[in-house]
Amino acid sequence: MTDYANFYKKLTSLIRTRPKMVQLVKLINYIITRGMPLVYAGLLFYICYSQESWQAVLPYILIPGLSFVLLSLVRKFLNQPRPYEAWAIHPLIIKKSKGQSMPSRHVFSATVISVCILHENLFLGLLLLLLSALLALCRVLGGVHYPKDVIIGYLIGLAAGSLLFWG
Repeated sequence: MTDYANFYKKLTSLIRTRPKMVQLVKLINYIITRGMPLVYAGLLFYICYSQESWQAVLPYILIPGLSFVLLSLVRKFLNQPRPYEAWAIHPLIIKKSKGQSMPSRHVFSATVISVCILHENLFLGLLLLLLSALLALCRVLGGVHYPKDVIIGYLIGLAAGSLLFWG
């Protein structure tokens, strides 16, 4: 994109004029990023207690865990700057970290957790996938990620989580 600052300004112009909308973007980001690990922990406890063997939980730990580590290594290697570093924008979500913007680890994590839930419960899994997409939107509106960062994070989360369906 040749002028992301202008794109971001247009993208967030209606939100910026409404303080409650800015707070809503921040709140949704906060709730989903803090809530998904709790949902994941609940899933692990559910699987441990509903299955006859504790080994049933291993794929739900190994697939997201190893995928998270690999994704983190790729992020570190690519070390893409965040929008607020590369452009003169005023992000809605204040973040102090530098680099490692792509792919979005928050969106990846929410998505892979959602697919883990989908493996156990179709309705709840689809609902959480929608929330993961909403998180992706909030991360872009918040100015902490580019659209490509969240799209790639979402797709990698879908791909990693889908490995559960192969077993």
